Amino acid sequence: MNGKIILLVEDNPSDVDLTRRAFERGRLANELVIARDGQEALDYFFGPGGAAGAAPDRLPELVLLDLKLPRVDGHEVLRRIRSDPRTRRIPVVVMTTSQEEQDIAQSYDLGANSYVRKPVDFSQFSLAIQQLGLYWLVMNEPPPKGASA
Repeated sequence: MNGKIILLVEDNPSDVDLTRRAFERGRLANELVIARDGQEALDYFFGPGGAAGAAPDRLPELVLLDLKLPRVDGHEVLRRIRSDPRTRRIPVVVMTTSQEEQDIAQSYDLGANSYVRKPVDFSQFSLAIQQLGLYWLVMNEPPPKGASA
């Protein structure tokens, strides 16, 4: 799994720390890139020197996306990822505390690959992160590099 980048878009420092610890506990040795709000995520992909604008090998293999973000919300980040041929096939897992039916429906309508409610308990959260990492980074067959629709 080494060499695969995971972009975590999360504004809560505690959830960032929990995610890091869960990856360590699960021995997922991927590079974890953190965007602390929606604008940072968009800058990572599309800003000057951003990964999509610079080098395709710096695109993440997986995006873990919170919805409730400052500056630009998660739904807008997802819409922008799906609207660009360079990023539209990157798996995006929405990880949020929201149980709102509208958030779930809108996430899938915008092209989310999965919608996961964050467990409150650390051991459950850790297990969820480990399972997501195992599925998306090991078991799932990603699209070919450079593929665009």
